[in-house]
Amino acid sequence: MTVQQRRDGLVAEQISLTYPGRETPVLAQLDARVAPGVFTVIVGPNACGKSTLLRAFGRVLRPTTGRVALDGTEIGGMNSKQFARAVALLPQSAVAPDGITVGDLVARGRFPHQGMFRQWSKQDEQAVIWAMERTRTIELADRRVAELSGGQRQRVWIAMALAQQTEILLLDEPTTYLDLAHQLEVLDLCRELVEEHGKTVVAVLHDLNQAFRYADRLIAMRAGQILATGVPETIVTRDLVHDVFGIDCQVVPDPLTGTPMVVPRSERPRVLQAAGDGTGPG
Repeated sequence: MTVQQRRDGLVAEQISLTYPGRETPVLAQLDARVAPGVFTVIVGPNACGKSTLLRAFGRVLRPTTGRVALDGTEIGGMNSKQFARAVALLPQSAVAPDGITVGDLVARGRFPHQGMFRQWSKQDEQAVIWAMERTRTIELADRRVAELSGGQRQRVWIAMALAQQTEILLLDEPTTYLDLAHQLEVLDLCRELVEEHGKTVVAVLHDLNQAFRYADRLIAMRAGQILATGVPETIVTRDLVHDVFGIDCQVVPDPLTGTPMVVPRSERPRVLQAAGDGTGPG
């Protein structure tokens, strides 16, 4: 199915979700839609339900009430491999099997495409190589995952998700453990997947200015509810940032992109000292 044919995307309708042992729902009668063919970023403070919403979209968590549907079909009733060929989820803290190599882990992304009458193929091999090239992990193929740095492991997990070659990619804090250069590489890759390959990408991000710069659409959450959703240039205001994060700020245009940029106010900012004030040489 092409992006043009995919009209509904992922839709959550009045979903509530409560974790065992908790009385208060993490999500409460929440409606959300992931539009097809765009880069959607979910932002909000810690424990507001961002990752829970993403995992509900990825069928890891089943809502207590309401439903999540993919193009009108409730995802809970879909065949597991059918769903995995459409939606890939990269969780926050994925754990690799003991002793597995990078190449073998990335190749596991092809599992949904295997079957009784379809075994490993040239297409599978090409998908794995492409994913590792795009994440700059191909030189790590023979290394054991356990030997890698946190940033290297994160890129390998992203490669596995890319090898799955789904139309929808759900990424929970994909820039965790990455230095700034690799953070930008991952976010540039997300934009490439959307713009050049017609993918739908949803990511949970903590860096607001990166979210505003890269996202086509934004979902801003607090306390299990969505406070605003839409194009960052339209919805991001000083009041919204205060309502979501409880901080005072100025919202100014990014000097490079014109997208919203948050400049938080601080009660104790550092004040630059004038030259020759006796605090340094000379």
